[in-house]
Amino acid sequence: MANEVHTIAEHIASTVKQLRNKQGWSLDRTAAETGVSKAMLGQIERGESSPTVSTLWKIASGFRVSFSTLFDSQKPVQGELRRDSGESVWGDDSAGMQARLIFPYDPLLGFEMFMIELAPGAISESAPHAEGVVEHIVVVEGEMELRIDDRWQTLKVGEGLRFFADRPHAMRNATAARLRFHDVIHYLPGAASSA
Repeated sequence: MANEVHTIAEHIASTVKQLRNKQGWSLDRTAAETGVSKAMLGQIERGESSPTVSTLWKIASGFRVSFSTLFDSQKPVQGELRRDSGESVWGDDSAGMQARLIFPYDPLLGFEMFMIELAPGAISESAPHAEGVVEHIVVVEGEMELRIDDRWQTLKVGEGLRFFADRPHAMRNATAARLRFHDVIHYLPGAASSA
């Protein structure tokens, strides 16, 4: 696992640099577009910081790329079926969250899919994503409390919810048991591009 995280951290660092260079943006411009400080962006690009899920979403939204672009080094063939190899796992220790990529972003289909785990008592707060990003949550183990804007609701095993993710939202595991859920992220036309 430690080697996987290191490899993903390296991939994030090089991907952020590549995206910035492709746009011709300075660190100042990138900070303005993403809402992530210039100092933090520099640390991420040098591999000195392990960004939170929230920070990664700000970067993806600022560059208008899919979330999975930042930590999946495998380029999918459009429409290709893929089994979860376990290689694309990102942990956010500060949020008690682990995200396992099941299907990377496919520009033909406009979606990506994750298996997310939240530790007991953990909460993951998300800043608004880019306009046109829709999340589909389905609980497969445990119980989730989901806040969209300022309204909390509970989802149990087998229950799901779809919402526009361009507004503040949070996912919380208020129980003493593990929470696992699928998160299918759909990008409406223009919400993301291939890196």
